[in-house]
Amino acid sequence: MKNSIVIKKLAKDLDLEVLAGETGLNRKVSAEMLNRPGVELAGFYDFYDQERILLIGSKEASFLKLFSPHIQKERVDRIVQEQPPAIVFSHNVEVPQDFIDAGNLYEVPILKSTLRTTPLNSKLYSYLHSGLAPRMSIHGVLVDIHGLGTLIIGRSGIGKSETALELIKRGHILISDDRVDVFETSPGVLIGNAPKILERYIEIRGIGIVDIVSMFGAGSYRENKKIRLVVELEHWKKDKVYDRLGLETETVKYFNTEIPKVVIPILPGRNVATLVESAAMNQKLKYLGHNAALDLTEAVAKAAMGQGEEDDDE
Repeated sequence: MKNSIVIKKLAKDLDLEVLAGETGLNRKVSAEMLNRPGVELAGFYDFYDQERILLIGSKEASFLKLFSPHIQKERVDRIVQEQPPAIVFSHNVEVPQDFIDAGNLYEVPILKSTLRTTPLNSKLYSYLHSGLAPRMSIHGVLVDIHGLGTLIIGRSGIGKSETALELIKRGHILISDDRVDVFETSPGVLIGNAPKILERYIEIRGIGIVDIVSMFGAGSYRENKKIRLVVELEHWKKDKVYDRLGLETETVKYFNTEIPKVVIPILPGRNVATLVESAAMNQKLKYLGHNAALDLTEAVAKAAMGQGEEDDDE
């Protein structure tokens, strides 16, 4: 089933003025592409996609004026009666009365923006692209650690929220606690945010709900972040061999995106927040081309070769 966005929400989020067709504001849009109806205004409708929002700028409006009032009314009526989700006009366009009348008649929202055509086109597409992207919910905590979106996962009660609270206390930034809504804007780009009702809040067992912004300031929270590392917390397993050098790269796949994953075993006395912080910084260095494990391995190999040459000389 396709995701969809209610036009009323789109108009509110993008600060669009409703000029006509208010009864159609509960319409939904499920197509992220926009339609610039130049050929349709010329009377060619073979490729008219009524599932798309129509964007009308100065070019389309100027072109429509080339026709007689009778033809203008006929073309506008033909476009609007196909029931597109909405018709949006840019700031520099005077909305023709024919669109107002047709919008009210066919209950199609006629919207007006304060932006010019090019920035409006970009803003509309970005909004639809992210809003209609496939989504999934992950049980975990998303924190921005020195600019690296770090998703902390693990079984319930293992200490994810407590770890996040300590990280926030150190100056890092919370995106979401307990449930992270994840969507993919393109292969390789995974964005996480909080459900609207959970924004700013974190739950700590024994304390309750904590408002991060009230406690640590506005800089302690942000709405979304690109996920670039997954840290899994798990209780220490005696029979499991953990990576001690960091040469092996484990990943986890969400949608079409592979994200590096680090497993941190939990034992009494281990400072989990420091370990997560270190894992994030280490991963950031890897993205910058610095791999401490490889550097050490190469140094040891060179030292061993040098020792071998000295033994041969003797």
